Amino acid sequence: MSLKASLEAGARLSMRRAPHSPESFPGRFAGRAAKKLAAGYVAIMADADLEQAARKWIPGEGPAPVRLWNPSVRRDIGLRIDSEGRWLHEGREIARPKTVKLFAALLRKDPDGHFLVTPVEMSPVEVADAPFVVRDMRVEGEGAGRRIVMRTNLDEELAVGPGHELRFETGAAEGVKPYVRVRDELWARVSRALAVALAEAGEVREVEGRTLFGVASGGAFFPMADAGALEPSP
Repeated sequence: MSLKASLEAGARLSMRRAPHSPESFPGRFAGRAAKKLAAGYVAIMADADLEQAARKWIPGEGPAPVRLWNPSVRRDIGLRIDSEGRWLHEGREIARPKTVKLFAALLRKDPDGHFLVTPVEMSPVEVADAPFVVRDMRVEGEGAGRRIVMRTNLDEELAVGPGHELRFETGAAEGVKPYVRVRDELWARVSRALAVALAEAGEVREVEGRTLFGVASGGAFFPMADAGALEPSP
């Protein structure tokens, strides 16, 4: 099914069905959101300028409340995010940044994978590594007040610390790979060049009797590895 056909089907379905009970606050909120999203579907189909249509969709206060939505309909429309954070539909890149930001605002990570979620249906998104990639980084302040600010490929700034934690994975070919939490269970991979800069900002600390090398930011310390493992062999 084409992306346009799927969006059109979602728009029709959203106008027929109430996704939540209207008795609860989430139900009332999601009901209003469903109408807004349905209008967005129609706008995307009717407007030749997808960037302008996407701008009507994206909420000014941040991503959509996808955790409130539990649609029963699942539809695979051939969405994929490659290792560089590029969105593809049936193998073709979605080139307009505003459209990509629209879909990213509807992204959710469940135990069985990533999904693009609306109040009326959800579509699986195949993710090669992480759905976002960190493209820029700066260090602000010093000592206990230091914070590291990262910018993703979608121009979202993340101040590393509580809520935007770092984690590190070790790959056989790629060495240590850093990731930063964007929101919920959605993560951004730190590019290889920035991973080197991040390591240069690291320090050694004693944590619960262990000597660890890691990165401090926003009042938190994120261990990368045992300090001994990083020492050169004699």
